[in-house]
Amino acid sequence: MIDFNTILNDIEPSEENEKKVEKLSNKIIDIINSAANEKGFKAEAVLLGSVAKKTWLFSDDKDDVDIDIFIKFPLNTSLEDLKVQGMELAYDCIEQIGGTYEERYASHPYLSGIIDSYPVDLVPCYDITNSTELKSAVDRTILHTKYVRENLKVEQEKEVRLLKRFMKMVGTYGSEFKVGGFSGYLCELLVINYGSFLEVLRKVWKDWKPGYQIDLMKYGSSNLFDDPLVVVDPTDQNRNVAAALTLQKMAEFRVAAANFLENPKKAYFYPKDIKLDRDALRVEFDKRDTHLIVITFAAPDIPFDALYPQIKKTEKSLVKILETGDFNVLESDCWASAGSADGENVVIILLEMNTWHLPGFRKHFGPRVWDEDNGKRFIQKHPESWVEADQWVTLIMREYQDAESLIKGTLTKSGIRNLRVGKHLKKKILDDYQLMDVRDLLIKGESEDELLKFLYCYLHKYELLSR
Repeated sequence: MIDFNTILNDIEPSEENEKKVEKLSNKIIDIINSAANEKGFKAEAVLLGSVAKKTWLFSDDKDDVDIDIFIKFPLNTSLEDLKVQGMELAYDCIEQIGGTYEERYASHPYLSGIIDSYPVDLVPCYDITNSTELKSAVDRTILHTKYVRENLKVEQEKEVRLLKRFMKMVGTYGSEFKVGGFSGYLCELLVINYGSFLEVLRKVWKDWKPGYQIDLMKYGSSNLFDDPLVVVDPTDQNRNVAAALTLQKMAEFRVAAANFLENPKKAYFYPKDIKLDRDALRVEFDKRDTHLIVITFAAPDIPFDALYPQIKKTEKSLVKILETGDFNVLESDCWASAGSADGENVVIILLEMNTWHLPGFRKHFGPRVWDEDNGKRFIQKHPESWVEADQWVTLIMREYQDAESLIKGTLTKSGIRNLRVGKHLKKKILDDYQLMDVRDLLIKGESEDELLKFLYCYLHKYELLSR
């Protein structure tokens, strides 16, 4: 078995780094609380999240630590006062302390910024003591932090860090829509339930199947949920902590756990060395002998966590339209990032087609021969009809004989009505989209590393699950 201490030395924050984060957190809290007192606001800033629970991971670029400062208001505060006063305190604080920031929206607005190179969220919330007092989803963080701090043993903090790091490296960490994986809170509950990182992996490999249930508090409410994994929230019996986990990521985690247990390697806790070579990617795409079409357009100026679900919705709808038109889609995927020369975000929808061209005619089935009235109308409309078994059949001309024409016809002012397109994407697509072969995208040489990584992982879906 590998020595986990050497891994922990790399992923646990040093004493110096912990002090930096603690000092910055306290400074932010003091500024907000002083301002609240001066303004006469009944508000109190507190540290919550993984930093408060001591389960955050260290990395040189500090991307793995989010300092979550919540600004609590009494339950009798109106939602309007919470929004206005909370955001006023957040803006005053971040402008006084310095840093970049942007306004985001969950149940209500909050600020997300970078202070002293650390990501910081300043979130107004209600000061609840149990789930019955819940007024917005962000309020839960108070209960979650309290539960973990009371139930996660000190020696288990490192076990959570190992689990989070393992999940990050195999691509199953993150409950946001783009990933559909495990949240930090879910990781903490798994360790509380099973005891250690290794025991989590063993139980996952041995016991987990779709519909598996964990009920730490024995509420008996597991059957209320119909998700791949059910983990009843210890702070709310009516909530499944694993609701965002997709069957895909649950299965991938089980595969990675089995691979690790069979052949434990330190490499599972570190980024896999992937060589991003445009020429090699083009060769691999050529070998697939399919038509790989890329639709690109500028992304609307909205937060990424709101953008990605709309892209996915559009991608899935395009696939359905193509397959309804008898064009078989082998695979599809989507991606978004800042990639254009002017810094504007770019959206990419990739469609890999098994079928590209179709004959000019297709079979069209009409009523059964026993349906005399409808049968007569069908024959009048289609005089060349014939009977197969007991059903009238004819040939009709296809509107689109190739997938490219169907895509272009769909992405027009009239055609886009048939597409379930994300509401913020419609105008961007109609304004200016490009349709190209994925290999042309690579030839252009404009592809950034993150896009190349997306294309690489598209071709190597198993890549991150084994070492």
